[in-house]
Amino acid sequence: MTDVSDGSGQIPRRSPRVSDGGAPVSGALALILAFVAVLAGFFILRSISDSGDTQADFPPVGTGGAASDDDADDDAAGDDAAGDDGAVATLPTTTTEPPIITEGAAVIVANANGTSGSASAMSRAIETGAGFTVVDPVNSSATIGDIDQSVIYFDPTVPAAQTVAESLGRVLGGVGTIAPMPDTPPTADGTLNDAAVLLMLGNDKAGKTLAELAPDESGTPVVVTNPPVAGSIATTDG
Repeated sequence: MTDVSDGSGQIPRRSPRVSDGGAPVSGALALILAFVAVLAGFFILRSISDSGDTQADFPPVGTGGAASDDDADDDAAGDDAAGDDGAVATLPTTTTEPPIITEGAAVIVANANGTSGSASAMSRAIETGAGFTVVDPVNSSATIGDIDQSVIYFDPTVPAAQTVAESLGRVLGGVGTIAPMPDTPPTADGTLNDAAVLLMLGNDKAGKTLAELAPDESGTPVVVTNPPVAGSIATTDG
């Protein structure tokens, strides 16, 4: 059987449609994705900004934070020491003199002045008024004669002699010369009668009490004056 044309000519064929709504759907999706990306970027930037603000609440390095209790105490102590004007307060200094040492070496007094009996009186004064151990007083060597300034000698072979000599000098209000004993003691017979400290009593100390020789700054005596004693000290003191 032969196909017969119906006279209408070739039946036109409809061209296939490119995906109905394919392009529009893809465009809308792209817009949505772009919006989501912008929105996500906005929140990310805001999060970063908020993080930066939080860090700004902390003090910069090196500027210090809130003062601790210890710091406050230190500042208060510093203010007290410095005073209102910021000047550092100066604490008063105190000096303590060494104690008077009277033991460990006996003392002999030699009259080296023109006052008769002065060596005996001084011997009594330093023994009963100051506590030194004394032996009988003597006269000075004839070659010495009278001296204006008293001198104290000590035997360097006796451990306590120098300390006792220095203490005796303080009790007498200060003696200009305190020195080791000469090879031959400057006494009338050249001996010390077992003493280790020799006071050559000059005109500056002769005939004076210990209170007159060594008052304190207010004038009040710091050492007992020559007290009367029973009996007398045997002496060649002229």
